[in-house]
Amino acid sequence: MSQPTKDQLLSRTVEHIDIKRHPNVLPLVDAMQHMAYSARDLARAADIYDRMIHDTDCGIILCLAGSLVSAGLKQVFVDLIRNRMVDAVVSTGANIVDQDFFEALGFRHYIAAEEYKSGMYDGYLRDNQIDRIYDTFIDEDQLRICDETVKELCDSLPPGNYSSRELIHKMGAHLAGGRAKSDSMVQAAYECGVPIFCPAFSDCSAGLGVVAHYHERLRSGRKTTAFDSAKDFYELTQIKLENPSTGLFMIGGGVPKNFAQDIVVAADIIYGLDAGAHEYPQMHKYAIQVTIADVRDGALSSSTLKEASSWGKVDTVFEQMVYSEATLAVPLITGYAYHKRGWEQRNFKRFADIYNRTPVATR
Repeated sequence: MSQPTKDQLLSRTVEHIDIKRHPNVLPLVDAMQHMAYSARDLARAADIYDRMIHDTDCGIILCLAGSLVSAGLKQVFVDLIRNRMVDAVVSTGANIVDQDFFEALGFRHYIAAEEYKSGMYDGYLRDNQIDRIYDTFIDEDQLRICDETVKELCDSLPPGNYSSRELIHKMGAHLAGGRAKSDSMVQAAYECGVPIFCPAFSDCSAGLGVVAHYHERLRSGRKTTAFDSAKDFYELTQIKLENPSTGLFMIGGGVPKNFAQDIVVAADIIYGLDAGAHEYPQMHKYAIQVTIADVRDGALSSSTLKEASSWGKVDTVFEQMVYSEATLAVPLITGYAYHKRGWEQRNFKRFADIYNRTPVATR
């Protein structure tokens, strides 16, 4: 049997769910609080997220791990940013660069036919420059254009050490300057003053652009643009110092989860280093994690929020683990909070402006 052409394989686009169009989520989630197991956990998580949003003193940090944008959740995250339901983002690079920025440049993710999930045809996909994420396809040729765009942005920066936030801010300016083909987290965050951090920035398509930048600069004896994870951590900690009351909405685990939780400990260290400081940093007041990781393996991604409390990171009054795949749970939790409309009483905190007045590091 002949295989379909590349154009045929890349014909059905992933469509992003729009929580704004589904107000009936409210009675559904309210009904789930009277159920058991994951349904009740999810209903409590939705209530906690709604509490975060109604608590106008709270700085809300969204953490993203896993391939979430490619799966159809991009519009959810854009809406959270534009409707003051998120004040900072900590993410894997894949969500921000390979997927969100990639789509903003005019490219798409595609639905794979059922038989391709087996892996039997991955060799054929490779021959046709098609990358697979479970049941989703990406055009590798288009990803290379995304990589090249990142390289060009790196090339445009004066040589020195940068946080991921600084380059992502520049990516947002690039899109806002008339180059965007669709809305995106990167552009929305740039326009709304929401900083985005990717502490493992090189571990994604951006890293390929950075490698090309490094190679070209080093080969010609010129200085390079470098990305400093310590600077990322320090900048993220400034949010905790600026806004002591914080809440976490974590999807997946990994590096974003740990960086966001650890800013409480980092703030404590900074308080100890500053002479005359008597305050003690507050643990994250609210915390939700949506994950399918198994707690029994002792890994960070699966460690519970109660466990994080033993480290002094998360308070246990308003915390909830939700053991569910993200594309099922996130639209329900965020849709519930959106249609409760607590965000109408919130202002943009514009944490990105902190770095215009706080000297975070020298070049």
